[in-house]
Amino acid sequence: MNRREFLLAAAAAATLPAMSFSGRLFAASANTPRFLLVFLRGGYDCNNLLVPRGNDFYHASRPTLAIAEPDAGNPDSAIALDADWGLNPVLRDSMYPLWQRKQLAFVPFAGTDDLSRSHFETQDNIESGEPTASRSNFRSGFLARLSSTMPSASPIAFTQSLPLSFQGAGHDIPNISMKADPKSHFDARQASILSSMYADTPLAAATADGLTLPTTLSQDLRDEMLHASRGAPSAKGFASQTQRIATLMRDRYRLGFVDIGGWDTHVNQGSVTGGLANNLRNLGDGLAAYAAALGDEWNNTVVVVVSEFGRTFRENGDKGTDHGHGTVHWVLGGKISGGRVAGAQVAVNQRNLLQDRDYPVLTNYRDLLGGLFRRSWGLSASKLQTVFPGSKPADLQLV
Repeated sequence: MNRREFLLAAAAAATLPAMSFSGRLFAASANTPRFLLVFLRGGYDCNNLLVPRGNDFYHASRPTLAIAEPDAGNPDSAIALDADWGLNPVLRDSMYPLWQRKQLAFVPFAGTDDLSRSHFETQDNIESGEPTASRSNFRSGFLARLSSTMPSASPIAFTQSLPLSFQGAGHDIPNISMKADPKSHFDARQASILSSMYADTPLAAATADGLTLPTTLSQDLRDEMLHASRGAPSAKGFASQTQRIATLMRDRYRLGFVDIGGWDTHVNQGSVTGGLANNLRNLGDGLAAYAAALGDEWNNTVVVVVSEFGRTFRENGDKGTDHGHGTVHWVLGGKISGGRVAGAQVAVNQRNLLQDRDYPVLTNYRDLLGGLFRRSWGLSASKLQTVFPGSKPADLQLV
């Protein structure tokens, strides 16, 4: 990094809540497709995102949470997507236009082979990219392995600390916090890397001064890290964050990760109002802002939204939902084959629930992502097995 690059980076940092460097800056190939993984930490309720239509079992299972059948005269009713599915109306102005332009698809009955229903265990399993039963390397993430197989991928994590999915790459990967936290600071690893970058240069003293920061976390932050969000920022303000993310992804990086917390809705979840609806609205606004900020480069971009698991199909006694299994993944991009609900599906009824409580998993996330990576980047079978050992890439014709 030369002095000009340092000043540009410093200017970028001034527009971000906290900027945490980890390693060298990468030069991205303009022809390399972009990929952004959006991780919803907490297990979001996909059943009130993608709503089963004409389904008495859905309405009986959710006496206070169910969203009304599509009705042109009721703005709070589901938006009809096809004969079987409707969309939560809070996404009418953000995601529905992308659906109409065939730039958004949903993959229901998706997820992992992990049946623990544990936030942390399932999140780690997803980020590792290995089969649950044979997971062997607990410090190796699938995005790190992907970046190692593709030198032009130019990876970056929009997180306070480097997520597991980007660990074990064998090379340093930068991370930038999107969390508006005045206590945010460089951790010891990041400070050491940044100091070494400017050792024996005119910027060494200034860098050392800037890195003299507190090394202890507040008790509030410690408590927050114990919960399902794992310190990820909430969906509030996500639209302003994604515009900054788009600038970096458009100009320099091609492989990104961002996480959003606040999806663990055990109590008073709501349907078209309340905590879940607010999160979905903010998420939709953020993704729409990301697409708009990329401009023409949206056509060279794929975004996938995942969560560790779905929720119980039936609401609980606290007007919320509990930890489930199968969920709905989102796939977005300017050139994807969207405007459809893709992948294997079954009728939504009691007989087809897993253990009489959850959506089953019919599309493993590793197979879904492997198929997208193969079609986007032309990865060979051997490289895909490096990224997702033992996977069977699924070609859903989305890209």
